[in-house]
Amino acid sequence: MATACAAGIRPAFSQNAPLRVGYVPVIGASALFVLAGDGSAKEAGLDLKLTKFDSGPNAIQAFASGTIDILVIGVAPVAVARSRGLAASVVAAGAVGGTAFLAGPTLAKAFADNGNDPAKAFAAFRSTAGRKAKLGTLPPGGVPTVALHHWLWKVGKVDRADVEIANMGIEGVQQAMLTGAIDGGTLLEPSATLVPERDPRIKRIVNSPDMFPNIPGVVVAASGELQKARPDAADRFVALFHRATELIRSDPKKAAPFVLAALGGDLVSEATIANALVSPAVSFVNDPAKIRQATEALLAYQVELGDFSKAPSLDGLFDQAAYERGIRVPLRP
Repeated sequence: MATACAAGIRPAFSQNAPLRVGYVPVIGASALFVLAGDGSAKEAGLDLKLTKFDSGPNAIQAFASGTIDILVIGVAPVAVARSRGLAASVVAAGAVGGTAFLAGPTLAKAFADNGNDPAKAFAAFRSTAGRKAKLGTLPPGGVPTVALHHWLWKVGKVDRADVEIANMGIEGVQQAMLTGAIDGGTLLEPSATLVPERDPRIKRIVNSPDMFPNIPGVVVAASGELQKARPDAADRFVALFHRATELIRSDPKKAAPFVLAALGGDLVSEATIANALVSPAVSFVNDPAKIRQATEALLAYQVELGDFSKAPSLDGLFDQAAYERGIRVPLRP
């Protein structure tokens, strides 16, 4: 490699245009924040141009328009968009889970007094408070929202008369929990770690993997055009993403500053981010094969919830060959 570069011959991937990467700012995308922040992408010859999206629909719209090459987002929006003609496939998984359900002081006591049985806890809350428990979560279709519904109705067998659900943004749920505007809610990491630090009366009740087993969090989707015209760039990105994931798993404290830069803001500490990276709410998984079955279950349940009328087909959604090829790409230490 050194001889080729000295002779003025650069690897093909370094001659390409910038790699345009879109993402939604959640803990499951941490590997992206690491590889973009630690200089490894630049060392590997990739010029990344990152674009943050506050919602899945906006991200998918940009992806479909051709202005994004790679999208780091929940699997469901990609599956739905592909079923509607989007040329894209999942080349790596990013994380499983990523959220937790937290309860404010009164609801937390109801859980503690009733052995953490959801049905009994919510019934007790209504009896004591004289009203339904108000729960906050993301808009319909979001993974935290799907997990909440599955936990309430399928796992906990909660009486629908005991709760009301309010849909709001990611930051909205966090603020509503801290101000007491809601009695409980699904919070994404690092908020699920941060909020109890701010108010120890707020308790973590259950993590998303226990709300919906192995629920997929974030995946890496590559556009069909990128895979056709610049497969080397796609493969190298997968390799970098995989290496960054290994760093998160082996040394979360080292990865934390890069994740903090993307997610933390001024009020979150590096220690909080490091704790969030090892939270039981999330596990960092790259192999698409490990989330295929759970993805099928997720999409089927979303049909039951009315998020869409028919579950998108998984045929061609996961490009296992691209993943296997990518993780074998050699990278400089």
